[in-house]
Amino acid sequence: MLSLQSDSAARWLAQADGQLEEILVDHAHCEKKAAGVAMNLLFSYVDHVDLARAMTEIVTEELEHFHLVLDLLERRGIRFRKLAPSSYGRRLHDLIRGAEPGRAVDRLLVAGLIEARSCERFALLRDHAPDAELRSFYGGLFESEARHHATYVRLACGFAAEEEVRARLQELAAAEAAIIERGDSMPRMHS
Repeated sequence: MLSLQSDSAARWLAQADGQLEEILVDHAHCEKKAAGVAMNLLFSYVDHVDLARAMTEIVTEELEHFHLVLDLLERRGIRFRKLAPSSYGRRLHDLIRGAEPGRAVDRLLVAGLIEARSCERFALLRDHAPDAELRSFYGGLFESEARHHATYVRLACGFAAEEEVRARLQELAAAEAAIIERGDSMPRMHS
């Protein structure tokens, strides 16, 4: 369903357990970035009405999630602050082709893979978080990330034949698995 070619390593859960505050702050940044990605896609491909409608819905939902994470941080007495991002997103974006329509396909598929990884990580937090509030919080976000992933993959098929999109998705998913396996020393949602 999620197009991922690997599961998160136990290393990530250990990072999340050991430095949960940083994971939560990074999660807020991820929601903000996800809204920005959707907005950028809307501006880039405004002549694709189906994409424009879907992106406005995703922008709204991601900003709602951003507010939810900010509220969670506030309840826990955690200050929202600037964090150095992991290299995950940059490494994935480096794989995006430069020429259209391949660029549009790749931008959508990379966004979809990031949503898929977030979904997988939310399921891990839902199942392993140290308290009921966090388990419930991440359980509530899980479904929307899966829906966003499916939306991005569906929209990519508006720029190329479905067989081509599915083949490219497999290539990018393999690269994503290698990136996530390499990991990052900083505790981040995508480290």
